[in-house]
Amino acid sequence: MRTIGLIGGMSWESTAIYYQELNRRVRDRLGGLHSVSCLLSSVDFAEVESMQQHGEWDRAGTFLAQHAQRLQDGGAECVVLCTNTMHRVFDEISAAVEVPVLHIADGTAAALSTAQVATVGLLGTRYTMEQQFYRSRLEDKGFHVVVPDEPDRTIVHDIIYNELCLGKVLDHSRALYIDIVRALADRGAEAVILGCTEIGLLLDNSNCPLPVFDTTLLHVEAALDWALASR
Repeated sequence: MRTIGLIGGMSWESTAIYYQELNRRVRDRLGGLHSVSCLLSSVDFAEVESMQQHGEWDRAGTFLAQHAQRLQDGGAECVVLCTNTMHRVFDEISAAVEVPVLHIADGTAAALSTAQVATVGLLGTRYTMEQQFYRSRLEDKGFHVVVPDEPDRTIVHDIIYNELCLGKVLDHSRALYIDIVRALADRGAEAVILGCTEIGLLLDNSNCPLPVFDTTLLHVEAALDWALASR
């Protein structure tokens, strides 16, 4: 098994899911007492959120690239960035290390292709929904991506930062998200991407009106495929 390097803390709520699911799925695949071989570099999310809010993406890229370098120096053989939004600086992180950095959207795109989904809704932070760094990665692979209209984008964004990142999982907010997904379905979405690693705390295939593609779980699967592949 190769060693996975995790850059987490954005937020730690979803990073905990990464660690838990990596271990659960290694156990399911290999059986017995197997657990994941990984290193974790967890950042102070308040610092990163301030950079996001002030548009300091270059600074954020340098900051996260340093964490990737530390993981590589510690023996990580790949890097997994445990957040969708900060893939805004994916290229800066990739350029700073020699080991592969596994993009969160690629596993999602592969799953969408397997499911033969053409038009997909995207929920995430305002940065992920409105900027091109994430959507273009999917559109370049042939998918049509639709995002909520305003004020729904504000609702989705605020629930992430004011509730989910703080561990608050509220039924009222779940109902709002479900209504927003229904609106995406009315605009032709065949499925929905949970394009923020915390959204899986609210939505899954048991309560969502569209099929769910949870980027956190798909990223975990892609990381395990890589870690367990023969060298």
